[in-house]
Amino acid sequence: MLLGKKRKIGRLIDEIRPGEKLEFSEKIEDKDLLLYLGLSDDNNPLFIQHDYASLTPYEKPIVPQVMLTGMVTGAVSKILPGPGSSVLSQSLQFPNPVYHYEEIHILLAVEATDQGKNQIIMSVDAKNDSGDPVIVGELIVSPPYPLKSITSSTLENF
Repeated sequence: MLLGKKRKIGRLIDEIRPGEKLEFSEKIEDKDLLLYLGLSDDNNPLFIQHDYASLTPYEKPIVPQVMLTGMVTGAVSKILPGPGSSVLSQSLQFPNPVYHYEEIHILLAVEATDQGKNQIIMSVDAKNDSGDPVIVGELIVSPPYPLKSITSSTLENF
């Protein structure tokens, strides 16, 4: 039963400052692609068929952009600001494709905070190993709210 159990939440709005950064890398593996494609039922031949992709300007299968977005939003949920946060808005561009087995390097940076709205603006900048941009954009994120007690103060001693 979860009633009264303490939950770890991420950092609150007053604990976050402009200029904070989170850098991480993700390598795209077959298992990740297969899980995404299976869950989403997305069978776009550009993502999985070498023969089809070889006839396009991409020349080989690419990673679905929504999957890349998930890597970014997952870092928001797990690390900055962390559990309990919510992405309210995102504006992302994918100037270059990401290919299977590539490693991408992602930088999230807090650009501004608005304590009144409980929102932070974060920039997103991701590059492949060659230094080419693969994700560029901005997120508006609501950090977690402070948890309210579910018991009255008279019961906290029990």
